[in-house]
Amino acid sequence: MKVAVGFDHRGVELRKAVFAAVKAAGHTALDCGVETAEKRVDYPDVAAAVGMAIRSGKAERGIVVCGSGVGASIAASKMPGIRAAICHDTFSAHQGVEHDDMNVLCLGSGIVGDSVVPELVRAFLAAGFVAEGRYLTRLKKVERLEKMVDG
Repeated sequence: MKVAVGFDHRGVELRKAVFAAVKAAGHTALDCGVETAEKRVDYPDVAAAVGMAIRSGKAERGIVVCGSGVGASIAASKMPGIRAAICHDTFSAHQGVEHDDMNVLCLGSGIVGDSVVPELVRAFLAAGFVAEGRYLTRLKKVERLEKMVDG
């Protein structure tokens, strides 16, 4: 599987650990930046790059890392078809995929360390959506929410 991976200037602290975890899980990482913390890069820009990689078919899933994971999750989830969530535990990382068809894992570099990243990435990438029953019904409701407009 191709996994779009992106970091803002604070998230870059986990860059090496995330790339290593994707590779160790047997997948290919698509680098959506950034490489250093020297220049400030806003999380919405990184989330957009990862989201567009998924929407265009260049990647099947994504990982976005910012300082807390909150901003990345909010920004990525604004894009149609992108279901992003902060997961700082393995249960959420796999259940988010299984029950909610989560396709972007958001991490906070100030919350999790290098030692936890492999477990989270492995749980996220190994999981598959249970496309049946209540999970499929709920996903269709989420997709309807994406199409709503003010007024």
